[in-house]
Amino acid sequence: MTTIVQIVPEIGPGTGVGSVAHHLEQEWLRTGVTVERLTLAESGGAWLPTPRGGIQGKLAVLARVVWFSTAGTRRARRHLADHPDTLSVCHNDALAGDVYVNHGLVQASMRSRGVYWYRILRNPLHLFTTVRDRRRYRSDVHRLVVNLSDQDERLLRELHPSLRPRTAVVTNGVDTTEFAPPSAAEREAARTALDLTEADVLAVFIGHEYARKGLDLVVDALDHCPDRVRLLVVGGSPDLVAAMQSRDAAVRHRSRITFVGPSRDPRPFLRAADVLCLPSAYEASPLVVLEALAMGVPVIGTRTGSIPDVVEDGVNGYLVDRSVTSVAEALTTVDGADRPALRRAARLTAEQHTWAHVAARYLELLQGLRAEPGRGREVS
Repeated sequence: MTTIVQIVPEIGPGTGVGSVAHHLEQEWLRTGVTVERLTLAESGGAWLPTPRGGIQGKLAVLARVVWFSTAGTRRARRHLADHPDTLSVCHNDALAGDVYVNHGLVQASMRSRGVYWYRILRNPLHLFTTVRDRRRYRSDVHRLVVNLSDQDERLLRELHPSLRPRTAVVTNGVDTTEFAPPSAAEREAARTALDLTEADVLAVFIGHEYARKGLDLVVDALDHCPDRVRLLVVGGSPDLVAAMQSRDAAVRHRSRITFVGPSRDPRPFLRAADVLCLPSAYEASPLVVLEALAMGVPVIGTRTGSIPDVVEDGVNGYLVDRSVTSVAEALTTVDGADRPALRRAARLTAEQHTWAHVAARYLELLQGLRAEPGRGREVS
């Protein structure tokens, strides 16, 4: 019987990278695969504080990343040495595992927003991650790297021309049962809770990194949209929310913008939504895009990561430039569009990207590695 250990700081729905590991775990268990976990807790890091926001939150993130990159690496390597028949998938930080899933390239993210070296050097976490991953990609730590989009496949090879492991592309998936279009009653209840009328057009932004994901563009775009276009912001620490609320456009449109803070479950907000708006500078394969599509919510997004692979302009959403004008034009188009047709097309797209298909592809790759001699190893 196949045993797979997933190496990732945390596993669970609504935890970003940990959510991917959660869904893969569930699908593999359904097919009879034995799945084990090696998380922050197993590496002795359960005592580390949970990030909350502000300077303390950034320090907490740094501590967790450094801990799992060091102590987590040692723990994972010991476990794999003691269980040589186990297949392994690493999702974050640790330098161990047969397969490494590239959930995003910090260098690509910094470069996408300009002033690259300043952004790298001003943040110790970015500098640490850049140095760590240089070692990851230029050694035999992993036997295979899975990229989440063709774009990240190209970026990885561009940023690391001496890349050692082989690569494959496997886009993230979505649970089309958990994320399903709301009934008329569910949609009405969700919109009533937000004090929306039938005529209102609700754009939802979901994300914690406001700058990278382009929330400022969405807020400023309200200056150029009909008054009935409303904005709901999900995610963000208190300091980020406060800073965005003080933005001139946010002050002008205070009655049109609602901030609800972090939530691990986007479904209550997507039930009320007319469109998800995510004009990011850089993404790998954002789960929220497929979750929105699965719930029949069209997506406004930029041509980054897997977004152009699943969003067809004018069919199930709109592909935009990263500019206020382009975002405003898309929001205005949604206002006058055939929204039932957009919703149907969105759902049809999501049905082609289920976690069952994704998990089967990972299992195929892992079984291919099992048939090869030797496990990739890093010389300490």
